[in-house]
Amino acid sequence: MKYSFKVLLFLAGGSLALSGCSLFGGGGGRPTAENPGQLSTATGLAYNNEDEGGFMVNPFEGQPQAPNTVFVEGGRAVMGSFEEDVMSYRDNIERTVSVASFFMDETEIANIHWLEYLHYLAKDSTQEAYQAALPDTMVWRSKLAFNDPYVDHYLRYPGFRYYPVVGVSWNQANAFAIWRTRAVNVGLAQEAGEEYAETDGRIPLESGIVIPNYRLPTEAEWEYAAQALIGTQWLEEMQTHQRLYPWDGHAVRNPYGKNMGFMLANFKRGRGDYAGIAGRLNDGALITSYIYEFPPNDYGLYNMAGNVSEWVQDVYRPLSFQDFDDLNPIRRDGFLDRASGQGSDNLYNNEERNPGDFTSLITDNARVYKGGSWKDVAYWMSPGTRRYLDQDSATATIGFRCAMIRAGSNF
Repeated sequence: MKYSFKVLLFLAGGSLALSGCSLFGGGGGRPTAENPGQLSTATGLAYNNEDEGGFMVNPFEGQPQAPNTVFVEGGRAVMGSFEEDVMSYRDNIERTVSVASFFMDETEIANIHWLEYLHYLAKDSTQEAYQAALPDTMVWRSKLAFNDPYVDHYLRYPGFRYYPVVGVSWNQANAFAIWRTRAVNVGLAQEAGEEYAETDGRIPLESGIVIPNYRLPTEAEWEYAAQALIGTQWLEEMQTHQRLYPWDGHAVRNPYGKNMGFMLANFKRGRGDYAGIAGRLNDGALITSYIYEFPPNDYGLYNMAGNVSEWVQDVYRPLSFQDFDDLNPIRRDGFLDRASGQGSDNLYNNEERNPGDFTSLITDNARVYKGGSWKDVAYWMSPGTRRYLDQDSATATIGFRCAMIRAGSNF
């Protein structure tokens, strides 16, 4: 059979085009993270040529799903407190920021999760590490109240398995996040059926099978996720309203359906009123409640108001709102604490600076916690409110949930 020169040229071109798709990547010959092709577009050298010492490019199908997390799409938002500043703190004034997309636990970390953590620490770690991870169950005890049964029962009794863990400090929450990352990644490596050489106890990120680190969310991430303004979108880049709480409206009761009139969160309605009256309990919880008890917000996150307050990464500073960067803001330490024009003077007369005669509790150990708890009135359930506590301290009203970055994304 005879072919014209044009036909041969067409066939050759098609062959090269097909070859380019397979050698250099996906559609149109453009490589992607999931389909990088067989050859480097920078050098033309072959990938995964072990015999020749070639660069290894592992298969990648996207960031693995992390247990218990939901996706929070980032974007621009007006952060700050929209509630009346009854405390006159003026420490969270409105400002516009952008927050990158991330993943966040849909629930607070529960007692059963912490008991699992303690189980593996007892098996694989030192006695010191195990003791350091024990929650302070004495946070329930009060000299003027009989909450003593919770001291022994709240953490370990099976009926409280899916209630939020409390009595954990900021430091303990961070240690849990580190252990959890390791536990999940080891499981993912085993599922992949691969034996990965570990360096310093870490499975290489280049393997493509591991999740990013679990961690505490930043204050901006937590507040952004709690507002869940994705549920107020209208047309293009327009929002119908802001939110005082993680749900619509200025009320704390459900206005719809068979649950009309019931509270939308677990909080203290007023002095001495933790749950309402028998036969018509308003939130059904004198203390904490089941981590899935109340409706989730528009991101699918449960109890972003009420139940327990939650630790976040940031150190507390009353002027963070004006010092923050406007992209992924965080306050890490005492940067900017020195008073302008006063040499080494610090803006805060704290214990670190003046151990014998200090007047401020604001130090680099003061960590922000967000959201109201079962023991707080409705004011503290507004996402913009903020408080702080020493990172080594623990209470019966503070728990936490984890977050992680969305890796390989520019939004």
